[in-house]
Amino acid sequence: MKIIPYKDTYDPGLLQPVPRAPHRRELGIAESLPFTGVDLWTAYELSWLDPSGRPRVAMATFVVDARSPNLVESKSFKLYLNSFNQTELASPESLRQRLIADIGNACGMPVDVELKLPGAFGDERIEELDGELLDDIDAEIRDYRPNPALLRTGRSETDETLVSNLLKTNCPLTGQPDWASIQVRYRGPRIDRAGLLRYLVSFRRHGGFHEQCVEHIFMDILGRCAPERLTVYARYTRRGGLDINPFRTNCGEKPPRNVRTARQ
Repeated sequence: MKIIPYKDTYDPGLLQPVPRAPHRRELGIAESLPFTGVDLWTAYELSWLDPSGRPRVAMATFVVDARSPNLVESKSFKLYLNSFNQTELASPESLRQRLIADIGNACGMPVDVELKLPGAFGDERIEELDGELLDDIDAEIRDYRPNPALLRTGRSETDETLVSNLLKTNCPLTGQPDWASIQVRYRGPRIDRAGLLRYLVSFRRHGGFHEQCVEHIFMDILGRCAPERLTVYARYTRRGGLDINPFRTNCGEKPPRNVRTARQ
């Protein structure tokens, strides 16, 4: 059995930036983005030492602007957070400022960081994504690689929010499954719901980072269905004490509150 050492003293060099531009070029996204948005990260396993050597714990929310040139590879993010385990810090605010500096440096753009200390843990809520559920539609599904041809529209116009809990993608580095609930809110030609469900399930064997998969879905729906307004938001279940929740919109919609779903 191979033992992988974990560093438990502060090391920002563990963070591994991944440029967004190459994958966006594959999707036909030019330098001017067709959306705004954020990546909401939640860290559930964060600990450090106070000046007396006592362990402290917290949860953290990170807000990364979609305009940042880089995302951060999630395992490297976890290893970086673990590097605080035996690191002495003067205060929670000292930790927060260090997180802001390091992650902002890795992403290439300032980020927002909020710490939730144990006294506020009881305020944590669970909410499911709002919208009409697609998952019980009686549809035969045979495509398990992204297939935008499954997306179809009718002649009527609508304004609706649709949700599925059946999105599965896979880590491009390890092949491990990534599970998510996804919300599609749009105004425009009515999207065939069975086709949308088939399309979302077609990502089941696809490898991509969470942020890339949501942008892939956004661009396919935008290109195939031509909605006037479109928002795509996914909440991925946590792995390694982290969940990642990308949000993309072309209508100026404000990012949602970072409230976890039951599966997270």
